[in-house]
Amino acid sequence: MCSTCTTAPVVGCAQVTVPSNNVNYAAAFDHRLTQLELRQERAAKGGDLQKINVIPNKDYKKVGLQSYASLLKKYDFAPTTEGPYQKVDIALKGLRKLLHSKKKPVPKQVRKVAEDGEPGEIKADDQDNDALYICPVQIGTPPQTLNLQFDTGSSDLWLWSTNLDRKTKSAGSSHNIYDPKKSSTYRNSYSSSWRIRYGDGSTASGSVGTDNVTLGGLCIEDQAIELASKLSPQFTQGAGDGLLGLAFGKLNTVKPEKVKTPVENMIAQADIPKEKELFTCYLGSWRDANEADHGESFYTFGYIDEDVLKRCKVKEPHYTPIDTTQGFWKFESAKAKVGETEIERQGNWAIADTGTSLALVDDGLCEAIYAAIPGAVFDKRNQGWTYPIGTPASDLPVVAFAVGTKFFEVQKEDLGFAAVSETMQYGGIQSRGDSKFDILGDTWLKAVYAIFDQGNQRFGAVQRIEKEQNLDVPE
Repeated sequence: MCSTCTTAPVVGCAQVTVPSNNVNYAAAFDHRLTQLELRQERAAKGGDLQKINVIPNKDYKKVGLQSYASLLKKYDFAPTTEGPYQKVDIALKGLRKLLHSKKKPVPKQVRKVAEDGEPGEIKADDQDNDALYICPVQIGTPPQTLNLQFDTGSSDLWLWSTNLDRKTKSAGSSHNIYDPKKSSTYRNSYSSSWRIRYGDGSTASGSVGTDNVTLGGLCIEDQAIELASKLSPQFTQGAGDGLLGLAFGKLNTVKPEKVKTPVENMIAQADIPKEKELFTCYLGSWRDANEADHGESFYTFGYIDEDVLKRCKVKEPHYTPIDTTQGFWKFESAKAKVGETEIERQGNWAIADTGTSLALVDDGLCEAIYAAIPGAVFDKRNQGWTYPIGTPASDLPVVAFAVGTKFFEVQKEDLGFAAVSETMQYGGIQSRGDSKFDILGDTWLKAVYAIFDQGNQRFGAVQRIEKEQNLDVPE
């Protein structure tokens, strides 16, 4: 029995005792080999793989401008639209000013610019630091459950931990906090550390260790976990107890050497079938309570949910190759559709990001989308496109983005994100600024069943089918 499990053995999880005094090393090696063979055999049969049910955060409050500010923070792009958030020159002081070469441009940072034009700090309340979707994950022996945000736009697995100072833990008293001292399988990686720095200057950092991590019936042994010891104030708010990155290892921030992501370790440890080295994402919504899926949300690792394919009336997902050069789930998206009009976007690429609420595209496409919605205007105060609450579905255009050679539509019910006044709502599709690729988050992902096929280096999508569009605006 795996020491992480409290009832029955978890598929692919073998507890191996580390040899100590008077040990037959050949026998220990044979034991490891036997366990690996068992893992491979179970994985080949599909094992007891399970869905990871996503928990919608009931306390999450949608605010369009805050969600946009969070994307600026995450991707550090410069806005190309008017509004309170802009990239401005940083005033260098002290040693940094003395050491800075005059030949190099002054670094820029995202700042909130006041009406008088003076840049100020971005405070925690200015950003959407909460997670709309969180997933329970078991870590350690015995297992400690933390609710993590699954993020295909990053590659760190970091946790709230007992290494944080008393003030931070007090400010985040609602969080589950991982305690390495309570896990018999935790090992400290003394020479490693991690640090994430975002475009607004906020940071998270700490130490690194390894422990057992259980996802959907899979126990990943010796998975690198990053224990937070310092968090900027922006991180103390929200429901998530950390983040589990599902992008490629290139984006990992651990030094001096990057560590493998959970999916990379699943593959290396033969926890999932060779032909199914993938994970899938199905994001539901409160809007879909009356649909066949009842608005459920889940992830799977190592298999595709056949019930979804049947419900969507397809035999196979549509796949397109990905470019992992930058570490993202990036695919070619050279066309878009607004109504009956196809828009050529030669050389355009997009990334699928489960850790993002909005969908961001180039300014030209934004203008085309909102020109097709009666009464839509760009709201400088909210730095985004808005349109009237109560717009009927018949007045909303079909908007679709290409995944390789095939279009996948945004559901009309997700074209509106959140109210900005009693009469207007913030659009779910906004400007990507000077980013070189689209960032397709929940606004688009809620319309598809997404397959992240890491083994075959491809992204798959299935268009979801719904009987009706619920255009109610969140309260």
